[in-house]
Amino acid sequence: MVVKLFINGYGNIGRRIALAFTKDKDIHLIGVAKYTCDSKTREAIENKFNVYVSHEMTKLFKERGYTITGEIPEAIEQSDLIIDASKEGEGFNNKKNYYEPKKKSAIFQGGEERYGKHSVADIIHNSRVNYESMGGRKYVIQGSCNVSGMGRIMQPLIENFSNIKRYDVTLIRRSADLEDMREVKDSIEWDKNPHHQDDVKDFIPSANLYVESYKVPSRMMHLHQIAVRFDGKAPNKDSLLEIFQNEFGVAILNSAKGTADIRRKAIDLDFPNGDTNMVHIHQDMLRIQDDTVKISYSDDQTGMVIPENYLLMQSMIYRRPRSQAIRNTDKLFQMNKKRKILEEEFK
Repeated sequence: MVVKLFINGYGNIGRRIALAFTKDKDIHLIGVAKYTCDSKTREAIENKFNVYVSHEMTKLFKERGYTITGEIPEAIEQSDLIIDASKEGEGFNNKKNYYEPKKKSAIFQGGEERYGKHSVADIIHNSRVNYESMGGRKYVIQGSCNVSGMGRIMQPLIENFSNIKRYDVTLIRRSADLEDMREVKDSIEWDKNPHHQDDVKDFIPSANLYVESYKVPSRMMHLHQIAVRFDGKAPNKDSLLEIFQNEFGVAILNSAKGTADIRRKAIDLDFPNGDTNMVHIHQDMLRIQDDTVKISYSDDQTGMVIPENYLLMQSMIYRRPRSQAIRNTDKLFQMNKKRKILEEEFK
């Protein structure tokens, strides 16, 4: 079965999805949506992607010399599935104006609302926790990079230790992606009501979880510190690391001095877009005291959610077993190979 896919948005997420997914012979890319005339439009055309724009912007794109295939509603009409990678907050309008009237399925990104009057879907996907629950659903939110990373760390702990009392997570978030042109402010900013706590509890409702979130002037990944409190003495270091040794999308590094070390290494090694697509547990930062374990891991920001979207599509549309979906994902993204390389580089 070939899925006709439209990517509604061609920013940091949309362009990565388009470049990766078109390597899958079971996906026919109808095209991508562009909302602004910029260098990304030319990039999309050079990559031989059909570009669709809104009715209001058609004239402007043509005046600036861009070859436009058509308008966004035309592409949606042709598609089986839309991955909504538009500007944060626009997913709700797209759902109401396009997807629902045309009875089209859609995947939304982590910046969209899960609750309230602007909710776009009734579930958040995390491939490590609830992959099997996505089959046949019409609308799903793909969890953000931070939320995806928390699922990859928390779920293996839950499955291996029954005496966890509480999780306290501090998210140290990058201010912008490498591709972003906006200024990175010389300021540490905090989020008074981080959505990550509610998002994770959406798919791990039993977790006694508390999240604090800070944004720092960096473009080089996120860093999370998770304090896990046990009922009784905490497990030892070896037993903790052992459960992550074969976890898909988790690397264990020992000598990185900071997030920039990993990002620059990924760029030097010609990983596509400089993405590792995974989280990296920093073994040298693992701390155990009495009933508490502190795990620090870096999270590959935008790169994290691209294979997650691909996994979600395989459950949502194809209803493939998770084991098969992971094999397909690894074939496309080479994540196990990347993991081995990084663990050797930072052993």
